[in-house]
Amino acid sequence: MTGTPLRVGLVGYGLAGSVFHAPLIAATQGLALDTVVTSNPERQAQARAEHPDVRVAASADELWARAGELDLIVVASPNRTHVPLATAALEAGLPVVVDKPVAGTAAQARALAELAEKRGLLLSVFQNRRWDNDFLTLRRLIADGELGEVYRFESRFERWRPQLKGGWRESGDPAEIGGLLYDLGSHVVDQALVLFGPVTSVYAETDVRREGARTDDDTFLALTHASGVRSHLYVSATTAQLGPRFRVLGSKAGYVKHGLDPQEAALREGSRPGASGAGWGAEPEELWGRLGAGESPVTGGGSPVRTLPGDYPAYYAAVARALLSDGPNPVTALEAAATLDILEAARRSAAEKATVTL
Repeated sequence: MTGTPLRVGLVGYGLAGSVFHAPLIAATQGLALDTVVTSNPERQAQARAEHPDVRVAASADELWARAGELDLIVVASPNRTHVPLATAALEAGLPVVVDKPVAGTAAQARALAELAEKRGLLLSVFQNRRWDNDFLTLRRLIADGELGEVYRFESRFERWRPQLKGGWRESGDPAEIGGLLYDLGSHVVDQALVLFGPVTSVYAETDVRREGARTDDDTFLALTHASGVRSHLYVSATTAQLGPRFRVLGSKAGYVKHGLDPQEAALREGSRPGASGAGWGAEPEELWGRLGAGESPVTGGGSPVRTLPGDYPAYYAAVARALLSDGPNPVTALEAAATLDILEAARRSAAEKATVTL
């Protein structure tokens, strides 16, 4: 891609904005981080220090007032603001990337998709975990037939955080769209849908374990896919002993992988794509998963499988291609709506203690 880069306005400079979006935008050929929106003076100073050429605005209204100077808006603000900000951007004639979850309900996500289609504008959802190293490796193994017919998919996004951190993510106010079901659950459900397709039924258990917590911090989902695959998904902040990230069982073999993709940790520590050379997203051999049958990987069963490098930069590269050369939208709002269908069904299932049919 050549020529003048697309000018990006980033709304929000908390964890999502400063650790994920801003560095990835800055590293993407064809994109330029033009403006960061945050009303927090410390975050304003942080944005200027980390991106010296960036403009800083205190309100998103400043972006709409000069919409003609921008080419893309990225919404990385608290969940409750996603729909109004994305709506305002689209109505201002600007393409939008929205962090997950795009909305609080599937109906809202579909309404945003309809608005974007009417305006002829890109609306994409930041589901970066599609470019995790283990997920890319698993997709390749499935595509190559290494597992045979997959029967069961176990996915865990677990943490040990016995103390509350506070903030809107742990708020019990439904308007905040907090809790792990909609936070980490958005990732594991999206991955299950990408791998195994539509879901016909959902069973869920959501618990509030930690003292003082106001929303779910230990959640389990069981999905039955139309293909016959069963997905068991775990998201938790109260896991004292972490399980495997993936345990996937098929008619020929199983794949077990421990540990999280290294990209988030690298971004938090200040590493940047491109600056790390060819090693970005790679992990050492001792962390590779194992493929085999008939014996536990803990006792040496199976063979190590080289983990493909993670590739978060691929998301924004695809967004740039979609805007500059009519490439496909990497993650559509309708795909995100399908994930929200399942999250809503999971909330209902947990409340009613029953399986919900979709």
